[in-house]
Amino acid sequence: MPITRKILEVADSTPDLPAIVGPAPGESLSYAQLVTDSAHMFKSVSMLHAEQSDPPAPAPETGGIPITAVSLKSAYHSARIVAGLAGFRAVSATVDPRWPMDHQVHVITSTGIGLVITDSPDLPAALANAGWTGTAISLKEFHSHESQWVDGFDDLAQPTVRDGAEPFLMLFSSGTTSAPKAFLKTREQYRNNFAVSSAYLEPDPQVQTLAPGPMSYSLTLYALIECLASGGSIHVADEFAPIEIGTRIAQEKISRIVAVPAVVQGLAAAALRDPERFTSVNLMVVGGANLSARTRDLVGAALPDARLVSYYGAAELGFIGDSRDGDGTLISIYDGIKVQIRDPKLALSDGPAAVLPDGELGEIWISGGAVSDGYVSSTSSEHLRDAAGWGTVHDMGRIVDGKISLAGRAGDIIATGGHKVSLPEVERAFETLADLNTVCAVALPSESLGQIVALAIEERVSHSKVGKSSTFPSKSELIMHARANLAPQFVPRRWYKIDKLPRTVGGKIRRGATAELIVLAESGGHDADQLGVQRI
Repeated sequence: MPITRKILEVADSTPDLPAIVGPAPGESLSYAQLVTDSAHMFKSVSMLHAEQSDPPAPAPETGGIPITAVSLKSAYHSARIVAGLAGFRAVSATVDPRWPMDHQVHVITSTGIGLVITDSPDLPAALANAGWTGTAISLKEFHSHESQWVDGFDDLAQPTVRDGAEPFLMLFSSGTTSAPKAFLKTREQYRNNFAVSSAYLEPDPQVQTLAPGPMSYSLTLYALIECLASGGSIHVADEFAPIEIGTRIAQEKISRIVAVPAVVQGLAAAALRDPERFTSVNLMVVGGANLSARTRDLVGAALPDARLVSYYGAAELGFIGDSRDGDGTLISIYDGIKVQIRDPKLALSDGPAAVLPDGELGEIWISGGAVSDGYVSSTSSEHLRDAAGWGTVHDMGRIVDGKISLAGRAGDIIATGGHKVSLPEVERAFETLADLNTVCAVALPSESLGQIVALAIEERVSHSKVGKSSTFPSKSELIMHARANLAPQFVPRRWYKIDKLPRTVGGKIRRGATAELIVLAESGGHDADQLGVQRI
C-alpha cells in the first residue's frame, strides 16, 4: 500500500513533517510520530480483539481479518486510527455517528465488526441489546489502553508494506435514508485509485491539504489516504466553521482544499469577506461533478487565483473524470478508465451487448483498477460488478463528444407523457436565474401523464435592521426562463415555494422526501403552511 511505504520513507527522510493535523491544540502527528503511534495502536487493537471470549466472525469477504470500526465525531482521531492500522493486518471501518442508531447497529452486527471505538453513550447498549459479542470502547479508554505500550516500542510489531490483494478498508454506500451497503477496498485497488488521483488532483509531496468533514465521508477518507500516500500533510476538521477554517488556512499555509460543494460555497463566501486569509489557496478539489455554475462563479470571484476541479467518482468505483471549465456539465474521462452506457434493463444480463450508442441515455458502467469486487453479501444482494469486472452504482448519463454528461441516479429519471426527463438537468437550467435559491425538481403523480415535473424552490431569506425579507421571481418569470432553457417535456408543470428543503446529514437534498412533503401538503389533510410548502 503506498500509504505505508510513503509514511515509512518520509518518517526516515523528513521525520518532523506534519502528517495529520487536527483543529484542537495538541492534535498533530508528524510522520515519525505516526509510525510510533501506529505500533502502540495496533498492539491495543490486537489485544482487544484477542481478549473476546466469543468474537464476532468478520464478513467472509475479509478473509478472516478482524474488523475495527471508528464511530467518532473527531475527524483527527478517526484519521489517526485509520492511518495507523493501514500498515498491519487489519480492516478499518468508519461508521458515521450521525446515522440512525438502527443503521449503525445493522452495519456493525451484519458485517462482523469486532471492535468499535466510539464516543456515543448509546451505541454500546444498543449493540449489546442486539446480541453483539464484540467490544465497544470509548476513545478515552482506548487512549489509556494504548499508553501501556509507550515504553516498549522496539518490542512491538512495526508497520509494513503489505500484499495488494489484502483488504484494509470497509466502506459504506449510504446510511441516512436507507440501510447501508458495505464493500471492501483492497490495497491494490487503492494503489490504482491513487495512481489516478495523483495524476490529476495534485496531492503532491509536502503540500498542505485541508479536508474538512467527517472521516465517514468517502471524500474525506480518501483525502487522508492520498495525502499520506504522496508524502503531504492532511489537515482535518470535524465540521465546517468559516471563521475558524479561515484562520487555519492562513496559519497553516493551506494551498489545497478537498471538500463537498456545500463547504466550497461556504469557503468562497468567507473568502469574499476576508480575502487575506485565503491567499495561500491555489487549488480547490470538489467532490461531486456537475458543480453548479453559480458555485463556480462564486469561487472565481472570491478566489481568482485558485483553480477549481470538480471530479466525478464513486467510492465503489474510484475516480472517473472531472470538469474544469465551462458550465461543468461534461466530464472528461481520466486515462485508464473505460466507460460504457448500457440499457438498464439489459445491463447485467447481456453485458456489452446492452451498450447504447453515443448520445443515448442509460446506466453508466465503469472499468478500472479501483472498482471494488462487490458488496458484502450480508448487507446487500445487489450486484456491483458484472462477470467481466465492469461496475456501476446506477448513475445515469450519456456520452457526448467523448465525455460523460451526467443525468443523476436511476430514480432521478422519470417518464412523463412518454418522454424521459432527467430531474438534475431540469435543476441545472435554473442556475442562471437571478434571485433564485436552491431548487429541487421532483416527480408528482398524474392521471393523464403518469408523472409530471414539479420544481420546489427554497426561499432565500435575508435579515437586516428593518427586518426579514426575501426575493423571489414571479411564476411568469419562472415559466419564461424554463421555456427558454429547457425542452418542452422538461418544463415544470407545477411550482412550489418551500421554507427548507429536506437534506441528509451530509447536506445533500433528499429528492424523495421533498416529493413526499409536497404530496402531503397537497393532500388537504395537513396545514401546508405548517409544512412550509406553498404552491405558486
